[in-house]
Amino acid sequence: MAKTFAFGPYRLDAGAGILFRGADPVGLGQRAVALLALLVERAGRPVAKQDLFEAAWPAQAIEDSNLTVQIAAIRRTLDAQGGAGWIETLPRRGYRYIGPAVEVDDRDPTTTALIRLALPDRPSIAVLPFANLNGDPEQDHVADGMVDDIVTGLARIKGLFVIARHSTTVYKGRAIDVKQVGHELGVRYVLEGSLRKAGNHVRVGVQMIDASTGTHVWGERYDRDSEDIFALQDEIALSAVGAIAPSIRRAEIDRVKRKRPDSLDAYDLVLRAQADVDSGMPGQVARALQLLERAIELDPDYALAYGNAAMCHHCLFLRAGWQEASREASIRHARLASIHGQDDAAALTLAGFSIGMDGHDRGAALTAFEAALAISPSSALTYILGSVMFGWAGEAERAIAWSERGMRLSPFDPWAFAAFDAQAMSHLLRGRYDEACHAAYRSVQANPAHSITYVQLAAALVKLGRLEEARRAAARVLELHPAFRFSRQFAGVNCAPELADVLDGTLRLAGLPE
Repeated sequence: MAKTFAFGPYRLDAGAGILFRGADPVGLGQRAVALLALLVERAGRPVAKQDLFEAAWPAQAIEDSNLTVQIAAIRRTLDAQGGAGWIETLPRRGYRYIGPAVEVDDRDPTTTALIRLALPDRPSIAVLPFANLNGDPEQDHVADGMVDDIVTGLARIKGLFVIARHSTTVYKGRAIDVKQVGHELGVRYVLEGSLRKAGNHVRVGVQMIDASTGTHVWGERYDRDSEDIFALQDEIALSAVGAIAPSIRRAEIDRVKRKRPDSLDAYDLVLRAQADVDSGMPGQVARALQLLERAIELDPDYALAYGNAAMCHHCLFLRAGWQEASREASIRHARLASIHGQDDAAALTLAGFSIGMDGHDRGAALTAFEAALAISPSSALTYILGSVMFGWAGEAERAIAWSERGMRLSPFDPWAFAAFDAQAMSHLLRGRYDEACHAAYRSVQANPAHSITYVQLAAALVKLGRLEEARRAAARVLELHPAFRFSRQFAGVNCAPELADVLDGTLRLAGLPE
């Protein structure tokens, strides 16, 4: 069980990887938090460099300078409360925590919070990462892709509450207590499985458990040739739905069946590109684009490949120089995703986002989002990306409602930073500056490398009279995005005039260039 450490005005949640000062998350990176957790856990005792390396960079060869940089970041953070001297350097040996007394709580605060989630008033399910029995990490993407398609198929069933796959990846490689998973994610049923692939042969074992009782509900083993993998995924999803709610009409169960890409190679390329697409980082999305372009060459009708490519070009437009060619490419790929993805909720969602954000056609974007939700009512990504569009459009309450809905469907989503960012700008617009600051901190913690969230944080801190902190947040924006100009950002996303008015003066005071 993960621990929580309390010292001075700070609380460090080791399980969630977040440092809090009072009730507010502190913008400290994951590696720095891991180092600080080890230091306070061994308070008063020397911690060798090798132990610190293993805590923050497991199984990696890392130079001492990387550790020095992270320790300096910890000291800068603690110095806000006069704690720069709490971390003592032991020359050639390591470091030692010598600050205020540390209180340890063995309960996991993340679990404590999530256990309060009530079960939905309809059947609910989470699909856990499948175990890769090959032992070959190169085959992980096969198991992950199967889980993703099972989740997507289940999410197409109206009347079924489905947790997004990204929120179950935290259980990968862990010993699972199914009842605890049910409590943490707020679901009644848990589907788990394993996959073994040998040559062209795939063996998949799956079972479904009633998490409220631990009772085995259904299980099956499948032996197939790999060219039947798509039919296999549909078969597992259909069987799971039938076991959860036999009363669901057959017509709704048939919705699980959907068009598949004609090329297995193209499908594999999109799977491999997905993590880089989700990063929102220019360098990584440029790498993803190479894979997506190959996928499109292999399968020119592959809607999800077009949708992901649109998202990549969107990122390059806003974060790599506002080049008109990137904006046009985003819109072009989004339109192709819409044409080829009439039955694909993810493709329609990504298309709608690019059309709304880069094409400035929010009406068409909303139509795409609504079509996606008609196909997949449990699509967390639709609600999260829709909340961002509504946030920049000045529709504050709608943005907050959609972001909260998206986070309920996918509590650990990699796009969580975008949902919190939408909340931050919406609270700013409504004059709720404490809430805006809190949401911005949560967004920064979820994705510390994303520059735009620091913009909302800087504005909120100015509104709260915390000018020095605001200037540090603004400096971080420019560190991550040296060419940032807020007027160009506003124009790029078609920012609502009332939101631009709120942000304009505060960002100037924080030191961001127009």
